[in-house]
Amino acid sequence: MRDDLMVLDGSAFFISERSGDIGTSFPSGFFIEDVRHLSTWQLLFDGEPAQVLTSRNVDYFSARIALAPAGSKESTLAIVRDRFVMDGVHEDLAVTNHSESGRRGRLEICFACDFADVMEAQDPAFDDDGELWVDLDAQTATLWYERGSFRRGTAITFGAPCTLWEDRAVFELDLEPREQWHSCIDVASVIGGETRAPRLRCDSFGKAEPQQAQTIEAWIDCAPQIETDSDDLRRIYRRSLADLGSLRLRPDPSSKEAMPAGGIPWFMTVFGRDSILAAYQALPFHADLARTTLRTLARYQADADDPERDAEPGKILHELRKGKLATLGEIPHTPYYGAHDTTMLFLILLDEYERWTGDVDLVRELEPHARAALRWIEESADLDGDGYLEYHSRSSSSRALANQCWKDSHNSILFADGRQASPPIATCEIQGYAFDARRRTARLAREIWRDENLSSRLERDATELADRFDRDFWIEGRGHYALALDRDKCHVDATTSNIGHLLWSGIVPQARAEGTVRRLLDQDMFSGWGIRTMSANDAGYNPLAYHNGTVWPHDTALVAEGMRRYGFGVEAAKLVAALLDAADAFASQLPEVFAGLARDVTELPVEYADALKPQAWAAGTPLLCLRTLLGLDVDEGVLRWDAQLPDSIALLRLRGVIFRGRRVDVLPDCRSS
Repeated sequence: MRDDLMVLDGSAFFISERSGDIGTSFPSGFFIEDVRHLSTWQLLFDGEPAQVLTSRNVDYFSARIALAPAGSKESTLAIVRDRFVMDGVHEDLAVTNHSESGRRGRLEICFACDFADVMEAQDPAFDDDGELWVDLDAQTATLWYERGSFRRGTAITFGAPCTLWEDRAVFELDLEPREQWHSCIDVASVIGGETRAPRLRCDSFGKAEPQQAQTIEAWIDCAPQIETDSDDLRRIYRRSLADLGSLRLRPDPSSKEAMPAGGIPWFMTVFGRDSILAAYQALPFHADLARTTLRTLARYQADADDPERDAEPGKILHELRKGKLATLGEIPHTPYYGAHDTTMLFLILLDEYERWTGDVDLVRELEPHARAALRWIEESADLDGDGYLEYHSRSSSSRALANQCWKDSHNSILFADGRQASPPIATCEIQGYAFDARRRTARLAREIWRDENLSSRLERDATELADRFDRDFWIEGRGHYALALDRDKCHVDATTSNIGHLLWSGIVPQARAEGTVRRLLDQDMFSGWGIRTMSANDAGYNPLAYHNGTVWPHDTALVAEGMRRYGFGVEAAKLVAALLDAADAFASQLPEVFAGLARDVTELPVEYADALKPQAWAAGTPLLCLRTLLGLDVDEGVLRWDAQLPDSIALLRLRGVIFRGRRVDVLPDCRSS
């Protein structure tokens, strides 16, 4: 995991080294709407990079960096960079002479921009044949890029007098004793002919809000307040809220409402599955995320068949991009629909949102979209008519996904002997989601849309699916459900965390629940920090493979919540305690994914090199864990709880849980496991 300085606000984010420079480290830059608008940004003093004294975020959209000229242990010159990101970048530079004598020096800001698409920026060796040029006037350098119909610019304006070149601004400093020199720098992006100027000015710490309706402190204060004897849990809860708050994304520039983006740096965009699950995790804490997520995904719901984008009428998107490659039609993400689970998850979130908020108006507003989603499930998602939902990409794009479940890497669906399954593939958890989506939509149809025929049919279909699923997916010789059925309807028999999602969806018959729980807690599956994505006994297992042996916090949290729902509260608390221990080891911030190495071997959780942090459903994991420990459920319009705590926590309460327009204090009689 990287130790960079990240300053972000919605789709605009600035990743630099701790010095504030964009250098040769990877990835770095200032990005907005999926394009890098600065690829070089370096401060030099007398021709040398400055040394870092301190570097920290003040808020997620601001940072302060204290520097000194290189090579001096007791420099009398202090350099401070204050950085603010909101639409554009505003940077304050201050150089102070702390000596009793005058000081001269040359300060340079070097800049360049390659206008890489965010997908190109993931490849340090990417090549581009677009046209680049620079326009100069007295105080502003505007860097331009054009290729076909795509055109963007970056305008850099310096407040203090300088000598301006195409790749740098030079300031000749002549400071009197105790004098301070200052300059503002504005970085504005030109997108679609519109200039996105920075909306924060000098010394804006705590004085201005970012594009969201709330500052991060206000966001945290609006959430339920935790009471616990665990200092670790208190810190983890606050960090979870702060990370989710930092990932808020306005789906369009005019909106003040926000939804969770996928994660920084690569997924600061509308990302179907991740946004849905993060919003689900946050429902008792910030239900507004779910409302915006549902409306946004409904707006982009597919209404036509488009094989290149894996789109079919009624399908919910996987990923939306607005950058260079999408504009030029070189990737299918306009949006791309290559996820076979997001449509069911959309319906699950819609029902869960109404349970918590009582917002029947939104359910009525989205009724046409929910019915379209049902039609896709019933008419298009089952490719061969066998009653199960299979995926097989129809896109010719190299950016299309071969695997369209949550484990969407190319080699994630393996047999126990390591062979790769061939599509069409019906993964087990997608069938569980389909079961749950039918049951939940049946409730909405009965109670809100007043459509008894639809409700009865969906209940009947869900029951029939559960019976068939248990018959066709259960592997008697291995004692668990198959990961998937392949194109020949053979069991893909690897032991994976996917079977834990079946508990969350409720498709597992009670008679098989205990065996499923025990299997997930066996040593080959439970690392001590969480549930491995694949059993350590299977041939494809690799504790450092993205989906074949690592631990994903959100995955383990869903498994724990499923265990609780089936009455296995002690086992669920064991998993939650492991995740909280991992979070504590990661400075209270759970990463997207970490290694599946055993706890009794490593003693500390081992990082996964390219894990996103913060990432939406990892940030939301502690919130779902709290719900699991407290046993929070909504039953016929009533909020109920039945806490089961691990031994490490004796007291856990939430004051001000948001439920159907009022605040409820959750004050359980706690039991320890």
